[in-house]
Amino acid sequence: MVLSAPIHQLKRKARLLSRTERIPLHAALDRIASEEGYRSWSLLIAKQPGMTSVRALWPLLEPGDLVLIAGRPGQGKTLAGLALLAEAMRAGRRGIFLTLEYTPADVLSRLRAINIEPGDFAGLFDCDCSDAISADYIVARLADAPRGTMAVIDYLQLLDQRRETPELALQVRMLKAFARERGLILVFISQIDRAYEGSGRPFPEIADVRLPNPLDLSQFDKTCFVNRGEARFRAAA
Repeated sequence: MVLSAPIHQLKRKARLLSRTERIPLHAALDRIASEEGYRSWSLLIAKQPGMTSVRALWPLLEPGDLVLIAGRPGQGKTLAGLALLAEAMRAGRRGIFLTLEYTPADVLSRLRAINIEPGDFAGLFDCDCSDAISADYIVARLADAPRGTMAVIDYLQLLDQRRETPELALQVRMLKAFARERGLILVFISQIDRAYEGSGRPFPEIADVRLPNPLDLSQFDKTCFVNRGEARFRAAA
């Protein structure tokens, strides 16, 4: 289905609608998607041709990898993470989605937006929406996970918001060591700084990742940046 305008213009239209009608942005995005013939904004993003390309990242991943998927709000980074998780489960690997952002119903809706039914992966898929998610929590949660398990953490910056947890740099360092030791693949969904939207570049870069506190981003073995329904990924140098 051909859109009436590019993704970024539709998103701008939704922001204006949100302000003028004083409704949440997600409701405005869904209304714009409905006008384009889609049930939801998530489904609209998922159906754009470039979104399938993130699945091509799966064959490049190795046990022990730390992966970063980053994009601005509404550009499909959560869907990209879930699509990658589905590829791992299709290969018989265990997959877990740990989120500080969504409810189980939200996650189910997004999975179905990209034609994934959790029931198809019985015994392989798990979703954890605990408010306690941190590096220590993730290590405990994956203590018995078999080699090759993939965990998607949604999202990186939220690990840094509770005063009782270590600073983000220490948490990521701990998780990298844990992933290497146990042969797990850890995928972090990340925000991109707002300033990127005025840059004119087709995709964000590592320098655009929003970091409230310092973090050595070279610790990530693979990166995937999403924008306007397309994905671009690379291995660390």
